[in-house]
Amino acid sequence: MSTAALTAGLDRIPDQLGYLVISEDGVLASAGELENDEHTAGVMMQMVRTASRFRLSGSADPPFKRMSVIVEDFVYTVTVSGQKVFVVKRQHNQQEPVSV
Repeated sequence: MSTAALTAGLDRIPDQLGYLVISEDGVLASAGELENDEHTAGVMMQMVRTASRFRLSGSADPPFKRMSVIVEDFVYTVTVSGQKVFVVKRQHNQQEPVSV
């Protein structure tokens, strides 16, 4: 699969600061602040492996398709599709809680 096919649409995500496309073999594509960021790729893959172990009893479905990791002023959105993991780093626009 070509790099263009792997990354189609990732550049158009609003407020994205960078992205990674990862497989079990390593980083397949990267850009922006996450370009060549093997450390973040490794951390995200370990988080995906850990989260994948939490299955509901009797369910054949994967335990999740998407997870968000908020670190300081950034959010990493992790999406699992097939054998690939897509990570997008975005600015996290924190909103104050509404008091009623």
